[in-house]
Amino acid sequence: MGYWKSTVVPKFKKLFEKNNVKKAGAAEACKTFDDAKEDYSKEFEEKKTDLKAKVLEIYEASAAEIKAVVKERKEGALKKVSSAVEKFLEELSKIEFPGSKPAHEACCKYGPTYVEGPIYFVFEKVSTFIVVEEKKEEAPPATEPEAPAAPVEETSSKEKEIVVEEEKKEEVVVVAEVEKTPEPEAPKADVEKTPEPEATKAAEMAPTEPPKAC
Repeated sequence: MGYWKSTVVPKFKKLFEKNNVKKAGAAEACKTFDDAKEDYSKEFEEKKTDLKAKVLEIYEASAAEIKAVVKERKEGALKKVSSAVEKFLEELSKIEFPGSKPAHEACCKYGPTYVEGPIYFVFEKVSTFIVVEEKKEEAPPATEPEAPAAPVEETSSKEKEIVVEEEKKEEVVVVAEVEKTPEPEAPKADVEKTPEPEATKAAEMAPTEPPKAC
């Protein structure tokens, strides 16, 4: 118990006191940064055109893990890549990116996990260049209009017209043949017997005279 009280407990007290001082200092740095956010935003809009090429160059030269953090904010991600975050902020401060210098100083002094607000504020401004650039790369190239295959279409359409005309002609011929087909004739009446002449009948009915004697 004597060793615990005399050695271990004082070390824990110092550690907690140190953390408390660190947290208090980080909180003060974040508050100061928040008060200047509006000025940083105005400065960013004014320098946006000049900063774009420089920011993209720094971003492309950075490690993959820092690129992921810049694109998307994730809880606890800064702690895993703290050295890369410090390096990235340092490069941004060299080109006088708005807000990067105080964010870099606070990050180095208190650690990225205690000053996430200022760091992500800078990263969000940087990401506006990244998103626009990626959208341009993903945009599909404009397709050229295809040349109309006029000869093939005209030939096919003419062939269709010829086939249709031939079909119409066949229909007309069939209809004409049907119309020309004669209807069956009615059976002819029996031919009446012509009467024999009356003279012939009288000759037959007259009595024959006997031949005269010589």
